[in-house]
Formats: sequence, C-alpha cells, structure tokens
Amino acid sequence: MLVGYCRVSTEHQSLDKYVDMLADAGVDKRNIYKEKITGKHRDRPELNKMIGELVAGDVVVIPDLTRLGRSVKDLYTIVGQIHGANAHIKSIRESWLNTEDAQGRLLFAIFSGIAEFESSLISERTKIGLAASKARGRSGGRPSKRTEKAASVQVLYNGGMKIVDIVKQTELSRATVNRIVKDMKDSQMNDESRP
Repeated sequence: MLVGYCRVSTEHQSLDKYVDMLADAGVDKRNIYKEKITGKHRDRPELNKMIGELVAGDVVVIPDLTRLGRSVKDLYTIVGQIHGANAHIKSIRESWLNTEDAQGRLLFAIFSGIAEFESSLISERTKIGLAASKARGRSGGRPSKRTEKAASVQVLYNGGMKIVDIVKQTELSRATVNRIVKDMKDSQMNDESRP
C-alpha cells in the first residue's frame, strides 16, 4: 500500500501542494499523514503514528527529503525506522530515493555512510573545540539565565522590589529568583562574619 507523509513548519503554511503531489503520485488521500511542526522536533506525532502503523511491503511516499527531516542524521534514523517495519520509501523530487529497487538501496547505503561520516566529523570537531576552550580556561555550554540575570535580581531586590514583581520583570521562575536572593543573603552573611 502507498502511504504518504508531508509536513510544514508553521501553522500558517499550507499542506495543500504536498497533499496534491502525493495524490498525483497515486497515494489515496485517506492514507496521507500530515502535520504542521518544525522538522527540528524529533517527536512528531503524525510521523510516529505513520511509522507505527506501517506493515511489511508498504511504500512511504514523500514530496521531498526536507519534509521528512532537517539533517542527514535525522533522515537516516527515520528511513531506518521505516525499513525496520519492512517498508520502503520513495521521494517524488529525489527520484533516486526509491528503496524498492537495488539502485535505490545502494544509493541509500551510500547516503547512510555519508550520515555516519558527518556525525563523526561533528563529534570530532566538538571535542577539539571543547579541548581548546578548556586549555584557555573556559568551560563549554551556554551561560544560564540565572547567571545572566543574577545581578539584575540583586539590584531589584536591594531596591525593595517584591519577589513576585522581580519574577515578572526578569522572566525567571520564582524558584530561581528565590535561589538568587538566598545566595545573595548567604554571601552577605559570610562577608559580615569575616574578621
């Protein structure tokens, strides 16, 4: 059976052109899974539902690879899940992607190798970058909102502003603001107890 899948990134985008492409390729409109969600999300309800309902011999038809995933690694994972259900995949725009025939399977194997290579390169570059940063005395990662806004919280609290108003103004959680205030008071107590 032919099964279709199409996706757009935002609510205001239309799925109509993709549904029409799939219908023109022979997919019954009742067998088209559609969703409006960014491809960055790994948890896509309709995609997961489609993969869960596949039976051996089904062919998943997609308008193009970008509708299925946003990175080579994601595409490889999703196609692997489809193959895990003993189903095939076929792209309308990328006519080379048709795992029903030997040529399509060969091209997908090459594609998979490239995905693995890309993943290894990214991992290697990340490790090199982190080692270089560590050698310079920097730690990796993004600064926390708490660190960025701690000074603002201290100024507002010392100025007499209530916790509830600080939460609204800084857009931090109440728990985070309370921790900053507690840390500030503890620090002041430590400073006062020193000779």
